[in-house]
Amino acid sequence: MNGIDKIIARMEADTQAECADIAAQAAAEAEAILARYRADADKLLREGEARCKVLEREQVERLEGGSRLACRQRVLAEKQRMLDEAFARAADALLKLPRPEYIDLLASLAAENGQGGEALVFSAADRDTVGQAVVDAANGKKPGAGFTLAADTRETGGGVVLQRGRMEINCGFAELLRRARQEDSSAVAAVLFD
Repeated sequence: MNGIDKIIARMEADTQAECADIAAQAAAEAEAILARYRADADKLLREGEARCKVLEREQVERLEGGSRLACRQRVLAEKQRMLDEAFARAADALLKLPRPEYIDLLASLAAENGQGGEALVFSAADRDTVGQAVVDAANGKKPGAGFTLAADTRETGGGVVLQRGRMEINCGFAELLRRARQEDSSAVAAVLFD
């Protein structure tokens, strides 16, 4: 080998060594970058998993809260239905009282709520069957009273309406039960549900 060949061979060896160094450095840098990205990816994965667990827990809490609310609403609806049924039974029981008790009840309502000079308005059926008897009994319960039987009738759902001029006192069973329900629902609920 002559001098030029030696120089070329040496240059090739130096170039190959330099290329090997560059390749080794590039491989080391690539490995460092890859390790860094793997660490970042692992960190993102852990953060994502943590966020997913939080979101899952929140979703479960929302679903459980919604379920509890739906259960409370169903229980409340059933209690409301039972209250409705209790008041409907009370109205039915009032209408089915034996005639003497029914007359006495209507007379007591008139005597307790009226001043004594009102006309008593009944449903058409009650006016024909018990109207005059209630007027007589109410006058007997309130000394000096002058209750009269009204000529007109009204669908009261049972009970009586006291009428004096343009003033009326509604003692119909539907109205009395509505008022009682407003005033006494909590007491009735306590009896039914405790």
